[in-house]
Amino acid sequence: MPDRIADVWGTRTPFPQGALWPVRRDQKLAEGVDEADVDRWVQSACVLCSNGCGCDIAVKDGRMVGVRGRAVDTVNHGRLGPKGLFGSWQGMQGADRLTRPLVRVDGELVETDWDTAMERIVTRSTELLDEKGPLTHGFYTSGQLFLEEYYALAIIGKAGLGTPHMDGNTRLCTATAAAAMKESFGSDGQPGSYEDIDACDAIVLYGHNMAETQTVLWMRVLDRLAGPDRPLLVCVDPRETEVARHADVHLPIRPGTNLALMNGLVRELFVHGWIDEDYVRDHTVGVDELRRTVEPWTPEAVAETCGVDAEDVRRAARIIGTSERVLSTVLQGFYQASQATASSCQVNNLHLLRGMLGRPGCGVLQMNGQPTAQNAREAGADGDLPGFRNWENPDHIAELAALWDVDVDTIPHWSPPTHAMQIFRYAEQGSIELLWVSATNPAVSMPQSERIRGILAKPELFLVVQDLYLTETARYADVVLPAAGWGEKQGAFTNVNRTVHLSDKAVEPPGEARSDLDIFLDYARRMDFRRNDGGPLLDWQGPEDGFRAWQECTRGKLCDYTGLSYERLRGGSGIPWPCNDEHPDGTVRLYADAVFPTAVDRAESYGHDLLTGATVGPTAFSAKRLDGRAILKSAAYHPPHEEPDDAYPLRYTTGRTVYQFHTRTKTRRARQLQGAAPSAWVEISRDDASALGIGEGDVVRVTSRRGEIVVPARVGDVRPGTVFAPFHYGYFQDDRSGPDGHPTAANELTDTEWDPVSKQPLFKVAAVRVEKVSEATGPAPAPTTTASRPADPVGVRPTVGGPEAEAAEDVTGERPPVAAGQGAD
Repeated sequence: MPDRIADVWGTRTPFPQGALWPVRRDQKLAEGVDEADVDRWVQSACVLCSNGCGCDIAVKDGRMVGVRGRAVDTVNHGRLGPKGLFGSWQGMQGADRLTRPLVRVDGELVETDWDTAMERIVTRSTELLDEKGPLTHGFYTSGQLFLEEYYALAIIGKAGLGTPHMDGNTRLCTATAAAAMKESFGSDGQPGSYEDIDACDAIVLYGHNMAETQTVLWMRVLDRLAGPDRPLLVCVDPRETEVARHADVHLPIRPGTNLALMNGLVRELFVHGWIDEDYVRDHTVGVDELRRTVEPWTPEAVAETCGVDAEDVRRAARIIGTSERVLSTVLQGFYQASQATASSCQVNNLHLLRGMLGRPGCGVLQMNGQPTAQNAREAGADGDLPGFRNWENPDHIAELAALWDVDVDTIPHWSPPTHAMQIFRYAEQGSIELLWVSATNPAVSMPQSERIRGILAKPELFLVVQDLYLTETARYADVVLPAAGWGEKQGAFTNVNRTVHLSDKAVEPPGEARSDLDIFLDYARRMDFRRNDGGPLLDWQGPEDGFRAWQECTRGKLCDYTGLSYERLRGGSGIPWPCNDEHPDGTVRLYADAVFPTAVDRAESYGHDLLTGATVGPTAFSAKRLDGRAILKSAAYHPPHEEPDDAYPLRYTTGRTVYQFHTRTKTRRARQLQGAAPSAWVEISRDDASALGIGEGDVVRVTSRRGEIVVPARVGDVRPGTVFAPFHYGYFQDDRSGPDGHPTAANELTDTEWDPVSKQPLFKVAAVRVEKVSEATGPAPAPTTTASRPADPVGVRPTVGGPEAEAAEDVTGERPPVAAGQGAD
């Protein structure tokens, strides 16, 4: 059995193009527990990345004691990554779980009962509504809740309170994915499928360190690469990630120059005639403007701006332009950088120009960073309207009003829903006076941390936090609500490629903790929100009622769930939406008919100017006469808002490590994961380390115009001139400092700037300086297994998990997944 901390991706099971990905079932049980000891296995799916791997939870004596991959599941074919194996059930069992509500008394948080806690919230909420109205209320949620919980929250905010101030931390990781698809295709919803890995001739990863962010999906890629007809691989990333090490072409571009590269790649397609002229003519608009926009971006111009080799630009373009079937994936390296939406739209454009959508191996996956981010977007809890409805379309607002039986004017639609960055600005200014934070930790995850801490600490702000643990954010709260988590509640959720899974309840939550759905329904009842007919606005008795209500909300929409049910999702695999009478078994790929939801009555958005963010509006959008055609959107390249200078000569970028998730609320409580990546570090190149007199493990101060961090340095394989920091690490001894008294959170240095269309913060672009503080007492605490490996491994102990990190792998051959509901393993 491999050590799945040291061997992140496990044993290879090679397979040829067009074949089924072989099954390999991974399993981890608690120490001293054998399979024969397990009382029952409960169906679920992993929520520790956006992949959505099907799994079963082992239960013994009322406790979760293990997890195994579901061999029948279409997403993972039995595999699980290190976070799923070691951080799922283990991360729920920290000794410091919240088990009773807390309220602030004389400046301190003290335990209380649910009635007292909820009445404090309801009293303050009612006072604000009576005195100043619904714009005093803001909600900031997560990519961690279940579909039914998001939909309940959306109804409460939009139909109960009437506030537009609702968004989630999905704004930080996935907003650009949705924005780019709306701009190009008219609606959110991934065109491609994970199955495109099995059929493609080339894979291009744009700012997507798949090896660490979606470990099981990378296993699928590795198995294709190990097969007899290896696909070509292109990687765009400033670090030498595991993806880059396997790539045929690695483009280590300067952070913030993505659009320059993309304009150059699109130009190469025009120059060499690698265009499906018939497809472009019949199914797109905007080709002439796109051609004019990219014309200046020769490979040499790209090389100068991006800091890459012009021949490598040509080689990458040739792979994209001449391969018969190309799969493109995009993630934070594009989403959290300058001109994020414009850059991501150019990825869509490459596929539209080649007519490569809707066929096996020809996919675009504008990836998510969180497991249930897709549901937050679909259900309207993240700054969108439920069911991919358009806030500028009065018919769509009327549909929601009829569905919820409320007056049209109750639903805020006079302006776009408020995005997260603006919500915190309103709280800073004082117009939002009640902020409800669910399952997220903005004190660590939001840009410019010192500013966010100041907002959360404002005495005028009534802060409600519901979570599993007393996070850095919860410490500022007026009321803390203990939430049930994964395995302790029931609900459905949808992953990146639209695959819907059911997670059944395996065990009871600890103490008095309640599910997020129960908390939201309790608030709605206590606030006495009513429909026009006098009945309760939310009369659900449990999650299945919420799922049925959601089905009606999606009827006839792109994200149609009407053919799904809890029963259909039990026993077999996940099912990708739309699933309805027309598509009873779900839909693997969208747009096979090249008809896009860009008609005025279907479009989720009328689009924006990619440079300024100005809305196109219904009149101008209608005048385009799109008639179901996609839009080839483009924008001129502009340099990042903050470039290196004499005072701050280096480029700063943030990202993930494979062993931690977000701000480590769960993963830091998993012994194997925490042992593999216990504390913060920064990575600098060999060249920069030499110039600055810095060696492996030396403590350095990294300073931007907004703050500083003091952490050990890893001399690694990042491009010269760039400094990388993992964003997971916050503060656990006090409000600002790490264990040694120094600030360690990566977002001390990032800026409050965002993309004009998606409103996603630019975590990947800042200017910093680095100086040595003290000599090393040992190597940096960074892993040695992935992109953070040391440039010189001599003297650096390899990252291993030991015997407790072994995980069973049962390689069972090419057993195909079965359709949902047709049997279980």
